[in-house]
Amino acid sequence: MDLQQAWLGRGPLASLLWPVSLIFGALAAVRRWLFRIGALRTERVGVPVLVVGNVIAGGAGKTPVVIALVRHLRARGIEVGVISRGYGRKTNDCREALPGADPRDVGDEAALTRRLTGVPVFVAAKRIEAARALLQHYPRTRLIVSDDGLQHLALARDIELCVFDDRGIGNGWLLPAGPLREHWPRRCDLVLHTGAQPAFAEGFRSQRMLADHALRSDGSHVPLSEMVGQPVVALAAIAKPEGFFEMLRTRGIRPDRCFPLPDHFDFDGWQRPAGNQLLLCTEKDAVKLWRVAPEALAVPLVFVPEPAFYAALDAKLSSLDGHQAA
Repeated sequence: MDLQQAWLGRGPLASLLWPVSLIFGALAAVRRWLFRIGALRTERVGVPVLVVGNVIAGGAGKTPVVIALVRHLRARGIEVGVISRGYGRKTNDCREALPGADPRDVGDEAALTRRLTGVPVFVAAKRIEAARALLQHYPRTRLIVSDDGLQHLALARDIELCVFDDRGIGNGWLLPAGPLREHWPRRCDLVLHTGAQPAFAEGFRSQRMLADHALRSDGSHVPLSEMVGQPVVALAAIAKPEGFFEMLRTRGIRPDRCFPLPDHFDFDGWQRPAGNQLLLCTEKDAVKLWRVAPEALAVPLVFVPEPAFYAALDAKLSSLDGHQAA
């Protein structure tokens, strides 16, 4: 049994690790206390900050949420920017994810967010540095969305959005005995479920589906309907690759072979599977894969939170004292 599977229950492996989780919890509690008494500093950046994060280890679908939020905020006329750690990149400085940036320099999620939204995106190990750089270069920004960073307490935030997938809180134990980075429940402004079967009732729901088309590297579209019955291979380097493969099957596309790869896989030295089949991937993979396999087709994910979620978010923005974000 691997650790991810063990985290779903309180079996022998999880129980063996439970004493270690007490140490993890104690260290986390001390860290929060140091921020609370001011021994560690929490800083504001002058505009409201909305943090999109999770309390569970592993991908829970935060980046699609960030992209959906940015599109919603821009439709409301709000100048927004995004900050991120830039997970998986080979650099460690603070930099902007410019159009066409190499994902190896800024991270695949930052590169994808910039490509799909067009808003300023900055990455840094310390998100406070990314926020300052973003505001320095784009002073008209009125709201910053942080992709991840719920536990990055050095950056003050005005709204916390906690994202869950179908795992919920797993077995309810802290790392490494369970999947939790911190205890749940905890104070949070909004909860959003990204999976099809939320593990608990609290929070808002959403829908995830594939678009009706795939994208070529030049931006042109290929209808998914044209791929039904065609020889296809599919790959996914995301947290849950099987989810992508299953969504293809529900659209009538049955890959001859599926290649699940580690999340944030960089494709350096990767060899295309032999054969003339169409090669399908996710948009997150495509920002890296097109460098070595420009013929690959990326199938966009359509992520749609329920309308009540946006109403609740807008109400939170409107209630921010002293800000003009809404």
